[in-house]
Amino acid sequence: MGCSAIPETKRQPQFHNPFPQLSKVAIIPFNNQSDAPTLNADDVTIAYYGQLQRIRGFEVVPVGVVLRAMEASGNRGRDLEEIRKLGETLGVDAVVVGSITDYTPYYPKRMTLAINWYAVNPGFHAIPPGYGLPWGTADEEFIPESHVWEAEFALAKEQLLTQTPDPNAKPPQNSNDPLAQQMESAPKPTQPEVNGPASIGDPLADGNSPPPVPPLPNGWPDPRGFVPPPPSPTRPPLLPYSGPIISQICSYDENDTDFTELAQDHYAFIDDARIGGWQGYLDRSDDFIRFCCYTHITEMLSLRGGAGKSKVALRWHDSR
Repeated sequence: MGCSAIPETKRQPQFHNPFPQLSKVAIIPFNNQSDAPTLNADDVTIAYYGQLQRIRGFEVVPVGVVLRAMEASGNRGRDLEEIRKLGETLGVDAVVVGSITDYTPYYPKRMTLAINWYAVNPGFHAIPPGYGLPWGTADEEFIPESHVWEAEFALAKEQLLTQTPDPNAKPPQNSNDPLAQQMESAPKPTQPEVNGPASIGDPLADGNSPPPVPPLPNGWPDPRGFVPPPPSPTRPPLLPYSGPIISQICSYDENDTDFTELAQDHYAFIDDARIGGWQGYLDRSDDFIRFCCYTHITEMLSLRGGAGKSKVALRWHDSR
């Protein structure tokens, strides 16, 4: 009886659009690439539309309007040129292209969503996981470990692209050791000048020189790119980019404890009069699809600085 007087604390995550330049969005009907022929990809498209429209800062063009524009112009959105042309026709900032690559309608339900966002403006470049998070501030310690891993993995992936051998490059000539020739042809780092006498522990003391620092390759991604730069006094030059500005593939499984915990917290703030609780919520296919879309969108935004301060709600037990 005494325990019922203590309210239960619930926290409702808050999300927003962290990119004002991408405020108006259109969604091309998703493709069903799974082995579940009964899945209607249009239902997933509408579910994604509904969940994205609920995020503060987004204006999403209705799916029916997008379909009519595609039918009128014969635009199928098959390549980047058609996607951007459709975006210009609709007057949006970004076009979302998605696929369902895996779906199981029976318990335990499973769904995998592969979503790409394309900017209509070719001057907008990719927004990596970790961009806009409070790196280098006192709040850095509160960044979730999963976000840190995603950011570090994305950075390492882009950095390693500069180290991948070029299959179209010609092999070095007149050498039996390509690596040695590559090291020989690499630019030599300059040694820093020494002002004043060398101190104890200085690598230059006793005539020793510091170890050479190898030069970084062209296009090496800098970790400082996670922090948005200050505003420029002039508009930057156009550097065309041909890839998606946001790309995310996530799988959701009804047997995964992290996924079900998210569902429990999410359901606590849903005014649902139907019986069954959060288990019944996930058991209904339409609700399961909506929750997968919600989770995909909020994870994407949270990884890029779109998570706000959670709302705190106090709830008393029914026996009170």
